[in-house]
Amino acid sequence: MTDNTLCHALVLNLHQPAGNLEHLLAHNAPEARDILLAMDRIPHALRDEREFGRVHVSMSGTLLETLNNPEFQSQASAVVDCAALLDQMGNQPTIELLGTGYYHPVLPLIPPADWEAHLKRWQRSACRLFPRGGFQGFWPPEMGFCMEMIPLLRRCGYQFVLVDSEHVQPATPMGWEELRYRPHVARFGDDEIVVIVRDRELSNAQANGMDLDGFLREVQARTQDCQFTPLVTTCCDGENGDWFRNAAPAGNFWEAFYQPLLNRVRAGTSAIRPVFIKDYLDRFGALGEVTIGPGAWNTGWNDGRDFVQWAGTPAQRNALTRVDEISQAVQAALHNATHIGSRNPELLNLLEEAHWRVLRSETSCNFFWGDAWVMRCHADLDQACECLERANACFV
Repeated sequence: MTDNTLCHALVLNLHQPAGNLEHLLAHNAPEARDILLAMDRIPHALRDEREFGRVHVSMSGTLLETLNNPEFQSQASAVVDCAALLDQMGNQPTIELLGTGYYHPVLPLIPPADWEAHLKRWQRSACRLFPRGGFQGFWPPEMGFCMEMIPLLRRCGYQFVLVDSEHVQPATPMGWEELRYRPHVARFGDDEIVVIVRDRELSNAQANGMDLDGFLREVQARTQDCQFTPLVTTCCDGENGDWFRNAAPAGNFWEAFYQPLLNRVRAGTSAIRPVFIKDYLDRFGALGEVTIGPGAWNTGWNDGRDFVQWAGTPAQRNALTRVDEISQAVQAALHNATHIGSRNPELLNLLEEAHWRVLRSETSCNFFWGDAWVMRCHADLDQACECLERANACFV
């Protein structure tokens, strides 16, 4: 890399709630097709770009579960080879997978006692599907982050975490361009982790179809005062919106934006160089300390502060309160079973089902759509309560 190189880390988030793709395939086949093809387009667009192609991808546990389900693979076979898609996501050297939470919860909104289960469940699933492993980075679902997550992320082996620029504040003196375009360290207690700052405005442009020349001019303008090699990080969904779902070459992110960018990189006419975050860190490291205020990424109609998108209505807040109450009850029952050393298979199976029902109730989609999907949260909590009642009878 030369002194005037601008490093660009591209991050794409892929998530579908449990059962959603199956439902769409049965009742809204065109939308299911658009989603599946948008995901399949990622490895296909990068297949012959080993020299310069670099893309980070986060895939929720529920999406992995669906794509790995033989029945769904058969149903979707006329659209996409899901098994091949998973294989390509895990084995193409142009794709770096990021860890995340299995059921895609907004972690700061759910009981901290459930955080580890979401992270460990995703890691177990991903290690089975992607033996190459090496998940160094963490993608917080909805970019929902709080400093209290740092010790768990480090225990789970993550080296860096993505955070939104709106919530980052310097703890050591630094300029605006340093704050946004350099990795930093954030600390909580005795634990620390590298934070990678998402440029919110450039990410919005990436998601909404900004033309390549305009994007390059904006990046150049934003980094012109950098006395270092900047890391410009853009993050958005990779299967939502016309820019990613549109199959027409002139209206598609990969053919109208990303591949033309790589062509310029190849020709030496662009200062931008796509990079993997881990490679940038290996070369340049992190500098300075920051604090991250609790918040999420912007959702188009709010800025992510106070998690209003997911907790702004009485129905949303009531459901989250019930999540907390039932989670505590399940955690207590699990602790009790461990304490007494129970090997009763019926008891253990009931507690396991109660536990994953609570975890699934916490998915961000149950709260994202205002009150429209809150009943899905309650449905899983109802099932968790039923399992818990039956499990409690086994203790007698």
